[in-house]
Amino acid sequence: MNMDGDLANIKKWIIIYPVYINSKKTVAEGRRIALSKACENPTCAEIGDCCAFLKLPFAIEIDKAYPRDFMQRGRVRVLLKREDGTLTNSSIASRKQLMLRVAEMVPKHHGRTKKQEAAATSTAGPSNKSGKGGKKRR
Repeated sequence: MNMDGDLANIKKWIIIYPVYINSKKTVAEGRRIALSKACENPTCAEIGDCCAFLKLPFAIEIDKAYPRDFMQRGRVRVLLKREDGTLTNSSIASRKQLMLRVAEMVPKHHGRTKKQEAAATSTAGPSNKSGKGGKKRR
């Protein structure tokens, strides 16, 4: 497979900024799907993993920023249609469909479920320890 040819055409791939599917953002700030369908603070890596799961070719551009908010770093380029116009994944025909599918999958992302479990156990840990031990200062 010739990577030069693919990278030359990468400019034609669609772009998904994490802001597009972030439930913490307003439409004015760049969210593009319904609040009820959006997910909380998605990352480029999570969007990339979802694209990999959907068997869509993607490229994460970490050095790029979202124009409306340049503090938002990173975007994901995805190939929806090949050169001949055929869809790479027959169940996803449009950018909007892709955003909805990715937003649906990000909360179930393996990195997220681990983080939530770790947060639940770590918050329970120190609370029962705080009452005992240590010298009391007067």
